[in-house]
Amino acid sequence: MPPVSKPVTVPEVDVAKMKVKKVQEVKDVVRREDGLPGMSECYRTLLKSLGENPEREGLLKTPERASKAMLFFTKGYSQSVEEVLNDAVFNEDHDEMVLVKDIEMFSMCEHHMVPFYGKVSIAYMPQGKILGLSKLARIVEIFSRRLQVQERLTKQIAQAVWDAVNPAGVAVFIEGCKFTCVW
Repeated sequence: MPPVSKPVTVPEVDVAKMKVKKVQEVKDVVRREDGLPGMSECYRTLLKSLGENPEREGLLKTPERASKAMLFFTKGYSQSVEEVLNDAVFNEDHDEMVLVKDIEMFSMCEHHMVPFYGKVSIAYMPQGKILGLSKLARIVEIFSRRLQVQERLTKQIAQAVWDAVNPAGVAVFIEGCKFTCVW
């Protein structure tokens, strides 16, 4: 005989709150994109300052493309750890180290506004709470997608993990970092 299934309790979902949150997310995107015309004009000025002609065929849409790329590279400003964690903190009687290695990271140097990239490893010692492992990569993305320095980036990632699960300890290590601003 097939096993008898037990009734499942489904939590209530407040659809109105979900809609408000989605509308707020759209408003945040619109606000950042509102700056595109001004950013595009700055890129046109930059091209002229370099001795280029922003009206030539190959550069006609470059200012707009570069502006959109910069918004993408800095999308971490419009994201929060709370949104990304999305209730993925779990009560768990686990006290051994949790380690996630080689999380790809791409950021922009705040001093030169050029990319740096590498791999991030995060380790923490749980004290009754754990994070969904994919959320560690998302935390890295939030803070790396801002104008940054490596030292602040590691501190912000560690602080976010600390605030989320209150571990006995947390360590963040960035390796293989390539800096395109070193000349």
